[in-house]
Amino acid sequence: MHPPLPIVVCDDSALARKQMVRALSRWPVAITEARHGLEALEAIRAGKGDLLFLDLNMPIMDGYQVLERIRARDLPTLTLVVSGDIQPEAKRRVVELGALGFIHKPIDTTSLTRALSDYGLDLGAEGDDTLPAPHSALTTALTLKECYQELANVAMGQAANLLARLLGVFIQLPVPRVRLIEAEEIATLLAQLDIESDSATTLCQGFIGPAVAGEALLIFDSQNRQDVARLLRYEGELTPAVNRELTLDMANILISAFLSSLGQQLDIRFNQTPPVILGTHYQLPDAGTPRPAEQTLMIELEYRLEGFEISCNLLLLFTEDSIDALNERTKYL
Repeated sequence: MHPPLPIVVCDDSALARKQMVRALSRWPVAITEARHGLEALEAIRAGKGDLLFLDLNMPIMDGYQVLERIRARDLPTLTLVVSGDIQPEAKRRVVELGALGFIHKPIDTTSLTRALSDYGLDLGAEGDDTLPAPHSALTTALTLKECYQELANVAMGQAANLLARLLGVFIQLPVPRVRLIEAEEIATLLAQLDIESDSATTLCQGFIGPAVAGEALLIFDSQNRQDVARLLRYEGELTPAVNRELTLDMANILISAFLSSLGQQLDIRFNQTPPVILGTHYQLPDAGTPRPAEQTLMIELEYRLEGFEISCNLLLLFTEDSIDALNERTKYL
């Protein structure tokens, strides 16, 4: 009888690691979990990673850096990238860096089995997939924050893929941030962002679904308006009105793509209002106006367009009375 195959699952998301461990449970494998690239490299050097399942967007050391280090030091592992960033350029780059292949998030047993077959990988005889696979003690009970972060990660990748294909550009993705904030903090946050950049435009778009509602705020920062026109293939005169329309088009594409993917994962179909520009069509309430304290679930992420002086900060703000409905749907993940 062959010993279990040593596997490293590297992802900063506890939910993503748990999904992978569950998907691997039908094979005789010994799983070591890693929360970032440095932990993964340490496990591979210790002989615990004949096969590596690697996320791309992580703190400390991301997936691209891990692949570069594996190649530079000729470490003995085969790598499959498992990521929500499904841009064609991301796939090309990881294969160029030595990855065997690419698997889309979210992962399950069916998609994993298909991918292993496609890449000619044999993990051993399949057994009872109701039994947990041997793995490290790193996996703990998931928090809702961790679940929301992974949902945002997948939605962010879907939105970036749409933009990348539409605009012909590679989009650099961050690690999403999720937190509960007081509603009165929003105006302060936007004021701070406005102070930090004289070239930023802030847009707002409302959305609503079954028992869930909120607003998306997009801080669109472009040092060069010609870049925006070039991205959207506009060749006419760049009047202020045209600049506003191009910015609104970018916002609508990005916010719609993100909400669509997030809704698919939560089984929610969001309806959206047209985007508006703060300070032009719409004003936030004065931060000093007294009002009841409310908590808002905020998902924050930033897109940077490679080769352009353009970045987009996207804030998803869910109303306080949406949180219970979101938590109820999320806990089933």
